[in-house]
Parts: sequence; structure tokens; C-alpha cells
Amino acid sequence: MSSPLILITNDDGINFPGLRYLIKLMNNIGKVVVVAPDSPKSAQSHAITINKPISCEKIKIDDGKQIEFICSGTPVDCIKLALSKILDRKPDLCISGINHGSNASINVIYSGTVSAAIEASIHDIPSIAFSLLDHSENAVFVHAEEYIVKIVKKFITSKSNTCLNVNIPKFSNNPINGLRVAKQARGKWIEEFEERFTPSGDRCFWMTGNYIKDDKSKGADQNLLEDNYISIVPVQYDLTSYSQIDEIDSLLND
Repeated sequence: MSSPLILITNDDGINFPGLRYLIKLMNNIGKVVVVAPDSPKSAQSHAITINKPISCEKIKIDDGKQIEFICSGTPVDCIKLALSKILDRKPDLCISGINHGSNASINVIYSGTVSAAIEASIHDIPSIAFSLLDHSENAVFVHAEEYIVKIVKKFITSKSNTCLNVNIPKFSNNPINGLRVAKQARGKWIEEFEERFTPSGDRCFWMTGNYIKDDKSKGADQNLLEDNYISIVPVQYDLTSYSQIDEIDSLLND
């Protein structure tokens, strides 16, 4: 039996530690092909490049057995190029990450990491987005290794086109309590904009903000992460609000 083909990308950039750590783990599971951005592309959501050419070149970064390509486009561009121009067959699994920072709760809709995985699921490829709740380039991943490997080995046998949004607590002296399948927590960012001026005197703004959680349910991803569980939220690209169809139909057609 041939080794499973695993396509890997991220949104932090091809040299970021989270991606490099993931590649090493996946090299022990299957044949790994990496197509990742040449620079940080965080918060790109499902953006694609349509107004300029995209470069994509083979590259050798370390001594691992993976095959790697560096791409000037967005995370979703990376997946599209991989499926269209690089791979000679459909991958058995697509993994995006490991992202430096949370993609739980409302963060999921802004995330380039999650959107890359969702793009793969559109093509009926099982996909996983991994994120660690630590923005540092010196983030520690070892506490999550056994869970990452477990999730991948279980899910790679799935024939589902589901995308899993997996978030991992930051490393601490307390061991992870386990895995929990969860729902997306209700929450939002309240933005603030700091007014600044360029050296030439032009006014500009720098976005900051605070996350406001509005969900006390035990099954919400943000709450599980606070209790030191790994949260796993199945996500989909169909944005239809099915529960509202009849109500809206009655409102507009009565």
C-alpha cells in the first residue's frame, strides 16, 4: 500500500516554526508536499490573487524528505496551485498550520490558515487546520505532538470532505486535558484605530482591538481552550442559514 499523500500549507510563511514542526511530524506518516507563502499572509481569509501573476518555485529548506514549493500568493492560492499545477494526484489529506495564534471563535472567518483547509475541502479532500494559542516565533509545540498525530492518523482514513478547525492551548506546566469536539464560540472583536502620521505627515491608522466573548456554554471552543482542552470544530463552506429559510421566505412572500 502506497503512503498517503499529504498537502501542507500555512499563512505565517514557509519558514515559520509551526509549519516546520508540522512537516517533521507528517514526514513520519506519509509523502509530504508543501506549498506555502513566501511571507506572512495572516488574516487573508479566502482571498485569491487576481490582479497580478503568482510565482511558485521549488525550494529546499532543510534535510527533510518533503517536497516544497514557495509561493507569492495567498494560502488559498497555494492550495489552488498545488491541485492544479503541482500534484500528480489528489491528496489524501490537506493540513494547514500550525498557525501561531488562535483561530477559535470568530477568528475562523478571518483566518488564512482555516480558509486554505476549507479550499481543500471544497475539492472533497479531508482537511485540518491546526492553530496554537501562542503568537511567539519561539512557541513550543511538543505538548501537542501526540494529539496532532492522533487526529491526523484517525482523520486521514476518513472519506469525508469535512474541514476540522483544531485549536491547541499554549504550552504550560499543566498537561492538556484531552480532545473535545466543539462548536464555534460566539464572540467578536471590538476594533480601535490608533491615529498616526507617516514621516511625510500623512495621516494613517493602525488597527488594534479587544476580543469580547459572548458564550458561556461548556461546548464552545473558546471555553474548552480556557480549560486546557484541544478544541475541534467541524467547519464547512456552505454558509446557508438553513434555520432561517422558512422564516425569511414567509416574511418576503406573504
